[in-house]
Amino acid sequence: MSADTVPVTGWGRTAPTAARLIRPRSYEEAVAAVRGCGGRGGIPRGLGRAYGDAAQNAGGAVFDMTGLDRLHVVDADNGIVLCDAGVSLHRLMEVLLPLGWFVPVTPGTRHVTVGGAIGADIHGKNHHGSGSFSRHVLSFELLTADGEIRTVGRGTPLFDATCGGMGLTGMILTATVQLLPVETSLMSVDTERARDLDDLMARLKAGDHRYRYSVAWIDLTARGAATGRAVLTRGDHAPLDALKGGTRARGNPLAFRTRQFPAPPALLPEGLVNRTTVGLFNELWYRKAPHARTGRLQRISAFFHPLDGVPHWNRVYGRGGFVQYQFVVGYGHEEALHRIVRRVAEHRCPSFLAVLKRFGDADPGWLSFPVPGWTLALDVPAALPGLGALLDELDEEVAAAGGRVYLAKDSRLRPELVAAMYPRLDDFRALRAELDPRGVFVSDLARRLNL
Repeated sequence: MSADTVPVTGWGRTAPTAARLIRPRSYEEAVAAVRGCGGRGGIPRGLGRAYGDAAQNAGGAVFDMTGLDRLHVVDADNGIVLCDAGVSLHRLMEVLLPLGWFVPVTPGTRHVTVGGAIGADIHGKNHHGSGSFSRHVLSFELLTADGEIRTVGRGTPLFDATCGGMGLTGMILTATVQLLPVETSLMSVDTERARDLDDLMARLKAGDHRYRYSVAWIDLTARGAATGRAVLTRGDHAPLDALKGGTRARGNPLAFRTRQFPAPPALLPEGLVNRTTVGLFNELWYRKAPHARTGRLQRISAFFHPLDGVPHWNRVYGRGGFVQYQFVVGYGHEEALHRIVRRVAEHRCPSFLAVLKRFGDADPGWLSFPVPGWTLALDVPAALPGLGALLDELDEEVAAAGGRVYLAKDSRLRPELVAAMYPRLDDFRALRAELDPRGVFVSDLARRLNL
């Protein structure tokens, strides 16, 4: 079991700190790592796709879980998999798609571990109908601060605290997950343009029930009458009879195909992502989108994870990195969403990865992010003048509307707002205090927000 002190940062690359990176390769090594992690504690880490400081632990230990990457049981009849927490969603797709099964929920990257998916209680384009990842987890094994391994089932306080608990209740070792049956590895996709935010929201409300997956790319650089204009993309897994005879896909309908492009250089010019370049990109992207197109067949990887085809795409923001800001406000608070979109547009935030979705029913995780309502995610260069003050204002707007900010993407939220956003926070703190009185599991995020 290796242990080296290295810089550790989130995907946004905004606040690196140094920690001892420990990579257990067995459950025995995992227990030894937790028991011997030292006074600064430790935090599990998957593939490093949390944008902020959730998987960092300055001066302490970080447990690299990717050494635990075995698939123990694949029940191809019932669509259930038992696997180690370090198995990635990419690996599950490689193994399971040819058997006719797909992961129940995937975010915008497949380079997420199963343990990370539970710890952040990830959501995807299907939340309005399928909920978050934890809804499909049947049970998991959790290594707690006392060195014991517990089997945790649904409906228990420890299950609800761990799902969305950002690794702070213990180290997930294995998970049993219910999968989704599919007939092909292609998606049937409908695309349409919305002229402004009102038009977009009306289309989402009127039509989302007809689709398993729904997401809108939104142009946050557009102002005036075009504020909130968007490209709406919705779809479902293509049935076998949707494939044309004689095509490559028809011959191997469950093949998992991906596309890889060259990685951007490690050192890109500062300021490459700015108001001019993003404004031009967004204009071109909106205009090239079809006014309305139905039934286009698209690879799973292209529909769900287009940026995974560009390794280290986060480098395009330069050395300063970027902030990804995601919030949700409930139904009935649409005016708050309007105000936020207008504020972002007026500030001319250069965001070309902005998406709007609708959330359905919440799952029981105490710190799980999704609640019924509208969620907007946007990325902004960290060095943008006035960004901190703007996001502080948006936090206040979100909290006043009864909404919340996504902890898996956060890197700068003020701690006094967390309790207002997450009403079960005191329950979470109490369970942590009882389960882990010495604070063995801790992170930069937990210290910053007093979780």
